[in-house]
Amino acid sequence: MEQITLSIVLFVLSLIIGFEVITKVPPILHTPLVVASHAMASIMVVSAIESAGSGSLIGFLALLIGTINVVGGYFIADRMLSMFKK
Repeated sequence: MEQITLSIVLFVLSLIIGFEVITKVPPILHTPLVVASHAMASIMVVSAIESAGSGSLIGFLALLIGTINVVGGYFIADRMLSMFKK
């Protein structure tokens, strides 16, 4: 029971910190930051694979949400960068 509580607390803290960091970014830096954050998210997906392999529900949810984040983020970043091409 203690492990699940710790996992939930860390998840909520990461949501709060992530939201605070992203809302403070100026628009000119948004596209490079999005690309870098999705690269980091792909590293987190690898960790979630290990956690999901141990049978953890939170690990599976982290894997699912992380994968959606990475795939969707790359599509959005590609679309944003294509707007700068002539």
